[in-house]
Amino acid sequence: MNALDLLSGDAQTFLGKVWASRVHLHRTDPADLVGLLSLEDADRLLTDTAIRTPAIRMAKDGSVLPESSYTRSATIAGKQLTGLVDPRKALALFADGATVVFQGLHRYHAPLTRLIAELELELGHPCQANAYLTPPGAQGFAVHSDSHDVFVFQTAGSKQWEVHGADGPEEVLLEPGLSMYLPTGTPHAARAQETVSLHVTIGINQLTWRGLVERTVSPLLSQVSDAHLPAGYLDDPALLREGLADRLEALADEVRRLDAASAAESEIRRFLTSRPPRLSGGLHDVLGVDRIDASTPLRRRPGHPCVLLDKGDQVEVLLGDRSMTGPARIRPALEEVRVRGELTPADLPLDPSSSLVLCRRLVREGLLELA
Repeated sequence: MNALDLLSGDAQTFLGKVWASRVHLHRTDPADLVGLLSLEDADRLLTDTAIRTPAIRMAKDGSVLPESSYTRSATIAGKQLTGLVDPRKALALFADGATVVFQGLHRYHAPLTRLIAELELELGHPCQANAYLTPPGAQGFAVHSDSHDVFVFQTAGSKQWEVHGADGPEEVLLEPGLSMYLPTGTPHAARAQETVSLHVTIGINQLTWRGLVERTVSPLLSQVSDAHLPAGYLDDPALLREGLADRLEALADEVRRLDAASAAESEIRRFLTSRPPRLSGGLHDVLGVDRIDASTPLRRRPGHPCVLLDKGDQVEVLLGDRSMTGPARIRPALEEVRVRGELTPADLPLDPSSSLVLCRRLVREGLLELA
């Protein structure tokens, strides 16, 4: 099951029909979602990891609490650390009705790191993960809306959601195994029920057509002269009108000469070379890379792209956080890596020496890992 299917059911139906709706609910095996962030995981992160702000914030009855009420400072090797969460203070606030917000979980909690990596590849949009640990009967935030699409799913307890649409508010009770999609700008609020509540919010930071057009045209705008507007244009608007017309015509000519295919490729390269490094198990790979032989089992690292771009006598491989290039003759081998989940160097259509060199490099680059 891929990431989008897990959250929304049939991916193609979701992408084709649901994005324009107000609320979409999907039920799946609770274990599939609970395993992404359990109550025990939240306990460990809060009390046993020396987590710091802004990875955590706290809120109560619609107000964000000051960091000083739940943090402390410390020193390591003589250097001061600030914003360390004091678990005793945080737990006292939680017991008094405050919600603990884990921010940017995709950066430090492995199950959500993998989910976000896979979801970004399926959607082509940057994604993020936050979680909300709320005491029984409490509400962290008042009715509000988000500037991006969200998926929410419950991993412990239950939460009553108030979702506002064109036909008025709708009540949705989220329990483990049920996920909900809310489009950008949907007003909502949620309150924990009789037991502690833990839910995860997946934010989709949409890339837009406007943004793509702006990135495509921006280099042309930078070529427009930065000379001052002519003196006297307030009395003689023709000075401004004619000069602007000339520049707009020249810009329009340049826009017509833009290559849409090249611009689209640049956008794909930009996205697939700017994701955060995701190298879980990388130490194991570094220690074992020189021992790889023809029969060593290897596998594609989850959530890592392998997009191939032909560059004449070279081939470029987009890897997520970076790219690599190699001679065009290795493209069939890279294509084999792209379509297979697991392989050995001997499986690649190259001579034995070249297969070993390529596989060791792909392990060092993070695309492959030792199985």
